[in-house]
Amino acid sequence: MGIRGLISLVFLISGFIEFDVVYSYTRPPPRKTIFTLHSEDDSSPQQVRIYQVGQDKMGISWITESSTPATVQYGLTPSANSNTATGVTNSYRYLLYKSGEIHNVVIGPLKPNIVYYYRLGNSPKGYSLKTAPSQFPIKFAVSGDLGQTEWTKSTLDHINKSNYDMMLLPGDLAYAYFFQNLWDSFGRLVDPLASQRPWMVTQGNHEVEKIPLLHSEPFTAYNARWKMPYEESGSDSNLYYSFDVAGVHVIMLGSYTDFDRNSKQYKWLEGDLKKVNRKNTPWLVVLVHAPWYNSNTHHQGEFESVDMKASMEDLLYQARVDVIFEGHVHAYERFTRVYKDKGDKCGPIYINIGDGGNIEGLATKYIEPKPEISILRDANFGHGMLEIFNATHALWNWHKNDNDEAIVSDSVWLTNLSFKTTCKV
Repeated sequence: MGIRGLISLVFLISGFIEFDVVYSYTRPPPRKTIFTLHSEDDSSPQQVRIYQVGQDKMGISWITESSTPATVQYGLTPSANSNTATGVTNSYRYLLYKSGEIHNVVIGPLKPNIVYYYRLGNSPKGYSLKTAPSQFPIKFAVSGDLGQTEWTKSTLDHINKSNYDMMLLPGDLAYAYFFQNLWDSFGRLVDPLASQRPWMVTQGNHEVEKIPLLHSEPFTAYNARWKMPYEESGSDSNLYYSFDVAGVHVIMLGSYTDFDRNSKQYKWLEGDLKKVNRKNTPWLVVLVHAPWYNSNTHHQGEFESVDMKASMEDLLYQARVDVIFEGHVHAYERFTRVYKDKGDKCGPIYINIGDGGNIEGLATKYIEPKPEISILRDANFGHGMLEIFNATHALWNWHKNDNDEAIVSDSVWLTNLSFKTTCKV
């Protein structure tokens, strides 16, 4: 058995005031996997993505097949020659695979809500990015469990047309299944979007990629390819971090690293929540991969969901988190404000958004009868938009992929919990 066959075998045996508007639906059929090739020379940048660093900086990551300098030229005109920044280059090995040269450079300080132009290394190719706003309004695109199928492409096309400011992704990115060239393909697939708007992500189970006896280090590809600004929030791990943007404090949690009350992640989260100033960042948003609330028959009773909820739910409730986005289940579901399995006007709204388009298909079976706390559940691919207009009100829209049209299938206005007098801590 060759190495690919062995990896496949390991994978197979591993078992890896608010109001609502609800619409009817028809489930979509499956679609083919896309493999995105690199057609330029070895020194040309590929898999370009940007991520926010602090209040006024942007990280830029890209890969080249040959050695090139980790430098970025950038400015407010297409010549992109006003400023230059230098960063670092690394690579990684995974079994017989060796990655290309992975470059990371931080540029700034940058002005908010404005287009910058940039060039990478020695390449003459020009790129542009738009910085996030420093104040309301702000629009987040949200989608999890993306993968790289024709449904993924449909989701990305819809997001690209939405004039969003920042992408939030609650885990399960490439669905590489240990094959590292699929990480390369995914990076190329999302490059047209991720090179223009900041993509902020956390990890899912498909990012772990441990193989007994063959590769014991988890998150090798994820940590090398998708560095996030964890140091800025006092975290010691790329698997959990937080950041502020335009009056919103966003927390990315790690379902697949330690989360009990004695863990580094728990203690970091406890400290991070204590630092939040709701006058400066009125909105508090959390992303996590394994869902704490889920009425789909898929992924019921998993340790990463049940035990993490038992460990951390009190922290998030006491902090008056406004909304929690979850992935893992390949379907859409929105819950009411909830705490300890019951409706609670001071609890977060939980939204399962693991419907980006992955190859494993939709999770179509639900527990019956539907729990009272579940408002809408819909086995369809799609994405969401969280548009925060001011310190008190935001609009959530979920768009399903219907014959390649982005159809609004769920809407709810959110009222900020920190302004509700009955929810003051």
